[in-house]
Amino acid sequence: MSTKSDFFTARSFAVVGDTSTRKFPALTRRYLEEQGKTVYAVDLAGGQAGFLSSLEEVPADTEAAIVEVAKERTAAVVQAVLDRGISRIWIHQATDTPEALELCRTQGAEVHTGGCAVMYNAPTASPHGLHRGIWKLIGRY
Repeated sequence: MSTKSDFFTARSFAVVGDTSTRKFPALTRRYLEEQGKTVYAVDLAGGQAGFLSSLEEVPADTEAAIVEVAKERTAAVVQAVLDRGISRIWIHQATDTPEALELCRTQGAEVHTGGCAVMYNAPTASPHGLHRGIWKLIGRY
């Protein structure tokens, strides 16, 4: 099992998006919930029924966070995640920044980048499951 796969052994997750700049990571939320995980969906744009509007609303004992926001916001959101006491962080592919990675390094956080959380959680019979199979074959999973 890869380190990235190990990330998803956590029991509770904050899934953080911002619908003012991009679509909320709904599949990430759905697949984690289907696995019986506790998921706190945080839409930093606020105002959506069924969503928290800030990381301050996430319970303090939440084990991990998946950050999928516009790259320009990543470092600020990672700082908010760390301020909440969450030290296991997944930053969605192509949205990590040197500042966000440095924050994780200096605060001793476990951080994963360069991949899509859905690929690690999607059912086998899905396009993401096929992508996972290809990555396993080429040694990138």
